[in-house]
Amino acid sequence: MTDGPAQDLNLWKQHLGRVPDWVWSQDEAETLVLADNDLTELSPLVGRMQKLRMLDLGHSRLTEVPEELGALAGLRDFLYLHDNCLPSLPASLARLTRLRYLNISGNAFHEFPECVCEMAGLIELRASDNQLSALPESLGRLSNLRELHLRNNQLTTLPDSSGTLRALRQLDLRGNPLRALPAALAELPLLEKLDLRWVTTLDPPSWLAALEERGCAVYR
Repeated sequence: MTDGPAQDLNLWKQHLGRVPDWVWSQDEAETLVLADNDLTELSPLVGRMQKLRMLDLGHSRLTEVPEELGALAGLRDFLYLHDNCLPSLPASLARLTRLRYLNISGNAFHEFPECVCEMAGLIELRASDNQLSALPESLGRLSNLRELHLRNNQLTTLPDSSGTLRALRQLDLRGNPLRALPAALAELPLLEKLDLRWVTTLDPPSWLAALEERGCAVYR
């Protein structure tokens, strides 16, 4: 049930319901795809897979992930947790400081997981289609972040610290009930795209024009 060399385990859409025990003995694996399997739980034994660079748990029915997920020190390419039923993440995930891509879209988050703000290596973060009403000031710690996708949440503004995301190139805020935005966003030197489509509650700030003048595409 593998696809490619031994270090790649692809069990996509196998209707598993539960991850077979033999998977957790594959401690040389660098990628593990378990998406689309109607999983309702993930074994703590996942913590054994210390060489994983990519883990895909998307499109299932997980309501939690184990603390042991934070033990995957080698996880640095991708972590897909999208389209599950997760209301929170364990604090141990703050240890995934080498991770570059995280997708937690399509879950049940009402509060933004604080552990994500410790993932200093993140380049792309996707948290669309949740119920987030606010983001923490600690978001500003993600100094390497280039893409931030927050479509279809309940955000009315962004924290002032978002103005310190100096590497940010794309910011997707579509479909949020925004009332205001921090003016510091206008000072982000690399911002190329600001997406405000389907936002009907925002009185466009004057600095949007300055963004457009310097070449940033503002969609509204």
